[in-house]
Amino acid sequence: MLKRDVNTYLDVRRAAGFQLHSVEYYLRDFTRFALARGETHVVAQTAIAWAMQGVSNAQRHNRLMTVIRFVRFMRVEAPHHELPPDKVFCGRRERPTPYIFREEEMQRIVARARQLGPAGSLRPETYSTLFGLLAATGMRTSEARALHLADVTTDGLRIRESKFKKSRLVPLHDTTRAMLASYLTWRCRQAGADPHLFVSLRGSKLSRTAVAETFQHVLNALGIPETPGRPRPRLMDFRHTFAVRALERCPEGRHHVGRHILALTTYMGHAKVESTYWYFESTPELMADIAQCTEAFVYGGGQ
Repeated sequence: MLKRDVNTYLDVRRAAGFQLHSVEYYLRDFTRFALARGETHVVAQTAIAWAMQGVSNAQRHNRLMTVIRFVRFMRVEAPHHELPPDKVFCGRRERPTPYIFREEEMQRIVARARQLGPAGSLRPETYSTLFGLLAATGMRTSEARALHLADVTTDGLRIRESKFKKSRLVPLHDTTRAMLASYLTWRCRQAGADPHLFVSLRGSKLSRTAVAETFQHVLNALGIPETPGRPRPRLMDFRHTFAVRALERCPEGRHHVGRHILALTTYMGHAKVESTYWYFESTPELMADIAQCTEAFVYGGGQ
């Protein structure tokens, strides 16, 4: 009965357009946990015990809330499911401190990726171009991995599989376009029939794990980060760096900054402008300007 209700819940929500990859994983895992206890419906204490298996308090909260949302949905037709309390775990998740690359560091990463083996294979061209594209455009790694050859257009890169299912066009600088053209020469000569722009040695779409492991290998070879105490860079930090540099170069004036933020939100593919405002935290110059404006307003009556 529990397995059937989980299937119903997933089918209905997916029909409404939700992907639910992590939700399905959690609910399947919870179902196995509950069935092992001989239970055929949600029992609050069992849900809490299962959620306790999370490695952090935030993950425990997320696990329990996944079950709670499932129960709230199903209780209309299946009132036998118990609704667990939602205040058991603290759900606050701290954002990791971003690593903002220096221009020289990004150049070294691209150059080192071009030295990857095997010699004569497409792999060094693939990763040097991929890392360079992430740095130059600020696109998500998942979006770059999902690109097809046909998505490289005269107007820019067509993003079809964004995080929030929003399609958008990413314009390209002439230098970036030249980099892609050079890569495409290698790509069309060596790779097979797979439509993806970036492919593995086997000629298939690059996996998330392979890209992350290769990136860490390049960082280790370069000794990045060089300064003790700095956070270890992640692929997402190419995106963070792009956004921070864009904010640093935006025109002066509160109204200009506001329009710039809206444009950057659209460009980055954010669902909400609040997601873009977070980048202010890594932009000391703009944070100082905001602080001065706030002080002038509070203590000096400025506008």
